[in-house]
This record gives sequence, structure tokens and C-alpha cells, in this order.
Amino acid sequence: MISPTLDPKQENEPLAETERLILRFFRSEDENDLHEILGDEETMRFSEPAFHPEQTRRFLADFCIARHGAIAAVQKETGKVIGYLLFREDSAEVYEMGWFFNRQYWGKGYAQEACRVLLHYAFTTCRAHRVFAETTDGDRCVRLMRRLTMKPEGVLRKHIRDNKGNWADMILYGILIEEWQEKAAQKTDACISTFRMEEFL
Repeated sequence: MISPTLDPKQENEPLAETERLILRFFRSEDENDLHEILGDEETMRFSEPAFHPEQTRRFLADFCIARHGAIAAVQKETGKVIGYLLFREDSAEVYEMGWFFNRQYWGKGYAQEACRVLLHYAFTTCRAHRVFAETTDGDRCVRLMRRLTMKPEGVLRKHIRDNKGNWADMILYGILIEEWQEKAAQKTDACISTFRMEEFL
């Protein structure tokens, strides 16, 4: 594991907001919400086996809270944590991101909404040079990476075992700051011309 990459002084403050979500650090009271995500077999199908309650408890305390290695996506309307966002500095100015969302909220655009604002946070607040993500899911995850304007960076063939023990390809996508800035400028122009402020998300 890597040391914390986010400022602990901000741990009680929102890191970013969208129309429907608040992104903040995890708290101990998030345990049940987090387990609904990490303890679900379908959600974890392309990752590790579903967590047991004690695994979730330790992971929340040791990684999410103590190391600030992940960010909670909280639904504004209910205050419920519906998303887990991996966010850590892999090397100097290079960040890894990833996401798991509560299966009850799939198909509603929450993951894209959260990841877009997380990229904004990475390239502005954290001064990232590059952000990357990796997955063994060549369908849903890859489609989201492309919507985030990430570019394919390669495939590590039969690189990792899936949660059933089978060897699987690891698919890598990434985005550089100059690519993100170009896309952000295009969206700003579109927003000015159409007054659709939601395009910033």
C-alpha cells in the first residue's frame, strides 16, 4: 500500500460536489454502506471475491480511513455512501483511480458523474500529470473509461487471476493533464454557447 495522498486536514470537509453527489473521505460510520458495495458478488465480479464483514471493517479502518487511499461518493438526497473511489498516488504526480458502486444504483450515471469530478480534483487540486485506471472488465468499465476520454495504454495478457482463479487480461487506460485540459476547454466553450452548466461535470 502507498502512503496517504490526500490532505488529512480536509477529512471532515467535502473534497468535491456534483449535482447529486458529495465526494469526501470515508468515516467509521460508513461501514454498512461500504459493505453493501464490497460484499456484493456481482459488484466484485471483476476484482477480488466479495468481502466478508470483518474484511470490510479492516479495509475501511486500515486503508480508507488511516491511509486515505479511497474516497466515498455520497448521494446528497439520502446521505448514503453509494460509491467507493480508489484514489492514490502511484508515483510522483501519477495517480491511480478506480471505482465500485452499489449495484442498486447502476445505470443512473453516478459512476461517470463521480469519476469526472474526481479527475477534476486530481488535475487541479492534486496537480496530477497523469491518471490511470486498470480493469479486467472489457465491457462496462472500458466503456466508462472511454467516456472519461481516457486512452488505451495496453493490455497485460493473462496478468492476474480473477475472483474464480482464472487468469485474466489486465486492461490499462490513462489520461494526461494536457488531454484533460483540452477536453475541459472544449466543454467550457460548449457551456458558454449553450448555458448548460452541467457539462462541467
